[in-house]
Amino acid sequence: MKIRVGFGVDVHQLKEGLDLYIGGVKIPSEIGALGHSDADALIHAICDAILGAANKRDIGYHFSDKDPKYKGIDSKILLKNVIDLIHKEGYKLNNVDCTVILEKPKLNPHIPTMQKVLAEIMEVEIDDVSIKATTHEKVDSFGKNEAIKAYAVCLLTK
Repeated sequence: MKIRVGFGVDVHQLKEGLDLYIGGVKIPSEIGALGHSDADALIHAICDAILGAANKRDIGYHFSDKDPKYKGIDSKILLKNVIDLIHKEGYKLNNVDCTVILEKPKLNPHIPTMQKVLAEIMEVEIDDVSIKATTHEKVDSFGKNEAIKAYAVCLLTK
């Protein structure tokens, strides 16, 4: 059995008047993430972790922000495409472990819903989707609520 580990990270600016999607869930907020797609930093980090583990480059390679067909796309669609790609290569996703850095709004109440949504797309058990939320204690652009960052690691087997 081949075991592969992947790591992903994503950052998006936060702006007033935009929707905030994290982990495939629309989070009630006065600010949202700016991006070519729906700017779901958590899903983008997960995609990069999975693609990296399978040695398939990164999310920008597969879903270019220069391609108008991805403008405003739901990131859950991108994640499903990544899962389909690794399955075609003979890989199985075993688990993901993620951390989201965001000063506000608080994400803990939304984590169970995110886990459910992501587990279904990734075809794993809810227990295989770990999501943690933290702040930057009001330090730097993340702490001043100017940006969101997400980290993800995953384990694939073949």
